Amino acid sequence: MIRDDVLAQLPVRSALPALEEALDGHGTAVLCAPPGTGKTTLVPLVLAGLTGSGPVRRVLVAEPRRIAARAAARRMAWLLGEEAGGRVGFTVRGERRAGPSTVVEVVTTGVLLQRLQRDPELAGVDVVVLDECHERHLDADTAAAFLLDVRAALRPELRLVAASATTDAEGWARLLGGAPVVEARGVSHPVEVVWAPPERAIRPPHGMRVDPALLEHVAAVVRRALREREGDVLCFLPGVGEIGRVAGLLGAGPGGAEVLQVHGRAPAAVQDAVLAGGTGTRRVVLATSVAESSLTVPGVRVVVDAGLAREPRMDHARGLSALTTVRASRASGRQRAGRAGREAPGAVYRCWTDADETRLSAFPAAEITVADLTAFALQAACWGDPDATGLALLDAPPAGALAAARSVLAATGAVDADGRPTDRGRRMARLGVHPRLARALLDGAREVGARRAAEVVALLSEEPPREYGDDLAAAWRAARRGNDAYGSRWRMEARRLESALRSVSEEPAAPAKPAGPDTDDAVAGLIAALAFPERVARLRGGASYLMVSGTGAELGDGSRLRTAPWLAVAVADRPVAAASARVRLGAVIDEETARAAAGALYDEGEEVRWSEERRDVVARRVARLGAVELTASVLGAPDPGLVRAALLEGLRREGLGLLRWGAEATALRQRLAFLRRELGEPWPEVSDEALLARADEWLGVELDRARRRADLERLDAGAALERLLPWASGDAVRLGELAPERIEVPSGSRIRVDYSAEQPVLAVKLQELFGLHETPRVAGGRVPVLVHLLSPAGRPAAVTADLASFWRDGYRSVRAELRGRYPRHPWPEDPAAAVATRRTNARR
Repeated sequence: MIRDDVLAQLPVRSALPALEEALDGHGTAVLCAPPGTGKTTLVPLVLAGLTGSGPVRRVLVAEPRRIAARAAARRMAWLLGEEAGGRVGFTVRGERRAGPSTVVEVVTTGVLLQRLQRDPELAGVDVVVLDECHERHLDADTAAAFLLDVRAALRPELRLVAASATTDAEGWARLLGGAPVVEARGVSHPVEVVWAPPERAIRPPHGMRVDPALLEHVAAVVRRALREREGDVLCFLPGVGEIGRVAGLLGAGPGGAEVLQVHGRAPAAVQDAVLAGGTGTRRVVLATSVAESSLTVPGVRVVVDAGLAREPRMDHARGLSALTTVRASRASGRQRAGRAGREAPGAVYRCWTDADETRLSAFPAAEITVADLTAFALQAACWGDPDATGLALLDAPPAGALAAARSVLAATGAVDADGRPTDRGRRMARLGVHPRLARALLDGAREVGARRAAEVVALLSEEPPREYGDDLAAAWRAARRGNDAYGSRWRMEARRLESALRSVSEEPAAPAKPAGPDTDDAVAGLIAALAFPERVARLRGGASYLMVSGTGAELGDGSRLRTAPWLAVAVADRPVAAASARVRLGAVIDEETARAAAGALYDEGEEVRWSEERRDVVARRVARLGAVELTASVLGAPDPGLVRAALLEGLRREGLGLLRWGAEATALRQRLAFLRRELGEPWPEVSDEALLARADEWLGVELDRARRRADLERLDAGAALERLLPWASGDAVRLGELAPERIEVPSGSRIRVDYSAEQPVLAVKLQELFGLHETPRVAGGRVPVLVHLLSPAGRPAAVTADLASFWRDGYRSVRAELRGRYPRHPWPEDPAAAVATRRTNARR
């Protein structure tokens, strides 16, 4: 019996006429409705004609999460007075409750994508509702793009509704071709905001780590909320681990309340109990962001918000993909707070300050901008748009991330050189797992059999609980004998994968006793290595490994994987500021398995390079598996071109000090630097940077003959530097004129000019300049030299750039000071008229 009394109270009912008018006129609509208004439950029933007098239509509702899909279907079935599986059903990965009589079917967005790939027309479906669009999950964005293609090319009559609690309504309206925006007003009760920051500083989250002090504070705030407020408490935490930690801190029945946990891994019975409402006992519901908008938790009057969320991130440089803990956005905070005012006035305790609130991002990041795009790239390729340039997306995929994803697909044989899907790629896409895992399932089944390959891939598709340890084979054994919620889901997924594998296989069923690895360790290692070949790693000492991708990896203390010569790293993350990744899950393998799985990364050849450790050229024949060196031997006659390139690299790293810079070479470089500074072109730039940039030009002949560092050290840098002189223009012959190496002074001496400073310096004994009226000049007479006048003992007596002025004004004081000290040398009263000399009075 239809529960008309409940349906009549749902606020979204007032918006239904406008929604139906929009769909009748445009075929698409954007529905904005706050949580609790009935947009997820009433709207599909009305569009399907199951309430009221409208025509019966088949409606497909897409939810981002399995828990939300099951809950929505059960709620709609309850409103019709039925059980799920009749007129309202659901399909999620590994579970289906729907039949011939099903009119409204709730599916996950992943299931919807699979159906679109198999049947782009969605035959028999009249309306598709994309729920919770504001969460910007990658599958949801992709499904929306595909559905718009279907409407444009195949089925213009297919109706499409983008529904969400809070979203970029204008952006979605533009994406849906100018779709009308229909808003439903909810019955919202006031929610008091209580700022409850920790008393002491909390370390910010990084990677998956959350400061334990924050979790202790959250537990304390929950206890405070139980004391100060009435009703059930809904506490938002970033993940399963934090939920378990806070549950442990709260203990059994804080303040007489029952503690429940809601997340994607929770047993179905627990999820159902939470969503069914209370039984008279106060409840504390610890939940992930799944409870922000996808689920309704009855009885909640208080929300405690830790202010954190988990988002996917991809480290493309290291090939590591993982969830990371971030500060929740302001939009998420509003969604969470609204849960306290669904049924009556409530309160939200926020574990941060009102000043922190202003620094939060407005909305969560769209998954397409931050996540691993390998699965998206395969979906786009199978849809016929490998570059994704023709897809209608709110945010375009980053070019670098998409290129990295396509390289993974090419390496696994899923796409050809043009990015088009191969037959193998299409089979991989139909398996319903990440392309890496699909590759491992297809290739591993031939070696170890379909069942064992499916069981290990099921472990990799949903990471086992931390208590299972970091050994994949041991986790496999624990899952087989375990009766926990994870074990149940694992068995269900393994059966689904085995069935899917047989449905896409082009080969006879694998033999009962495959010829490949037999032990759990060997099987787990092979499958993990096939899925993540670039994470195959070899021991380099202690608990430290080097992955073939070039990234270091470290095992945790007490890991039983320590000292294994080779590992297949299945799950790893890299803590902020850490040089190496941290192994979360791995399996022992041998070198043969490593070579087989990562064979595409094997390379053998001559390696001639500059070694920073030896500070010299190293020439070897090397066999490598990516960054891991397998074998090496000395190369007797290396390619001269490779040696030359290595020497150039050494010069760039070590600097020009590798060359022999004698006094003449240094002086020439200083003269050229002076002319470049004063006259510019055509005189060459001779700074370290400029010379290194042109090293191939002025050191070419010497580099051709050199074989090692010692050859560079014997090289005459001055002779090589002369090649940069402007010979072509004829200016090179003027070097001695414009920047003379020596200047002849009146005494007849040829004195060397020092060009090392900004102004050239001529250091000469004072008596050798008698009779010289004008200061010597260089650079074509443009620059006077700075004359350092020396005493007869060669010590500085005066400095001048104007000799005439010095003879007139400065000479007298110098003469008075020095002639008593050096009486044997001439000290004429008029030096400008005297005869210059290098000798004493007696020798003259």
